[in-house]
Amino acid sequence: MANIRDVAQKAGVSVATVSRYLNNKGYISEEAKRVISAAIQELDYRPSLVARSLNTKQAMFIGLIVPDIVNPFFPELARAVEDVALAYDYTIVLCNSDEKIEKEIHYLNTLQQKYVSGFIVAASQADASHYTNLNVPIVAIDRRIHPSIPIVATDNREGARMGTEHLLQNGCRRLLCMKGPAGLGPADDRFSGFMDAVEGKDIEIEIVECPFQFEASEEVARTVLRQRSIDGIFASSDISAAGAMKAAYSLGITVPDQLQIVGYDGTKLSSQLTPSLTTVAQDLYRIGALASRMVIKLIEGQELEEHEIQIPAELVIRETTRSGA
Repeated sequence: MANIRDVAQKAGVSVATVSRYLNNKGYISEEAKRVISAAIQELDYRPSLVARSLNTKQAMFIGLIVPDIVNPFFPELARAVEDVALAYDYTIVLCNSDEKIEKEIHYLNTLQQKYVSGFIVAASQADASHYTNLNVPIVAIDRRIHPSIPIVATDNREGARMGTEHLLQNGCRRLLCMKGPAGLGPADDRFSGFMDAVEGKDIEIEIVECPFQFEASEEVARTVLRQRSIDGIFASSDISAAGAMKAAYSLGITVPDQLQIVGYDGTKLSSQLTPSLTTVAQDLYRIGALASRMVIKLIEGQELEEHEIQIPAELVIRETTRSGA
């Protein structure tokens, strides 16, 4: 395998000149560029990314930090991030924080030491200072980190209002809101949207907090359904809605005849369930692709046209609500 010295010898220039050419730093004559390019092509030379990162203090890697890789929302998001990054010759390093601050900080520190080019962050439990003190570009997804950090997100409040209104329009009058973890920005916004929809209405509501996890959501829903007569559930994620569907099935409650359910996210899971899930869909691919393009622009020193991008949600009506059935 050819090395940089082989390229320099073939081109008839110094190793330093080849290094300047590879790193795009310093003056190089057009003739030198031509002979170096020809030598690289003839020798099929591929620069060492490790060596390049040591010289430029930057590797062609982007760290993607997600809170729970089991939740289908995040693999779908990661696919879009990776597709765009790869088109620009960047490699995505996927980090699963498990919603743990210590893991999140570990990934930030470790990848920065490896000269990572930037971060896309969909998990932000750590204090904002851990991000603002990093000397690399950062873009947030869905969860706001700090006003100085660009973000791509869905209008969670309006989306939740639409989903809850749909339950009301389908005759639900005893609603359960599975609101997601307290203090989590998207979950709080979706809860606000739920409250916007029910405010002033002559209905009964039950509000429970549960993580965006299948087993925990199933248990929370089963407990409430055993104790209360509920005819509609707004769940703040598709994974929570799936847990509620299983709980209803285990208790002999039919969906949507006795219980109607609306989820949130629009993951592929929502269309694969039986019955298929009515959900407030986020444009997951667009969100991931936009975040990837934004961080690459920042890495390459370009100005962002928008610091904050908010994408409308869409209500997708399927079989867990009566109008869909």
